[in-house]
Amino acid sequence: MRHTYKTQGTCATEIQFDINDNVVTNISFTKGCNGNLKAVSILADGMTVDEVIKKCKGITCGEGLKNKGTSCADQFAIALEKTQKKN
Repeated sequence: MRHTYKTQGTCATEIQFDINDNVVTNISFTKGCNGNLKAVSILADGMTVDEVIKKCKGITCGEGLKNKGTSCADQFAIALEKTQKKN
């Protein structure tokens, strides 16, 4: 099933992904750091929802006073958590 999540506090504005039998596939980010987000998409593809959440939850972007308190990877984990709660 295809899911879309509007991010908050990151350069990426949206994340799209599929979840079938608790496995995440077809991950894509709109905007953001192209190379990093391609890597996240490829590395997370085929992992279970819980594996992705465990690895990505709490990762932040920026340093010092410019720390955003979240990141695209963290937003992906949040998207997956919210999707789990709906189901």
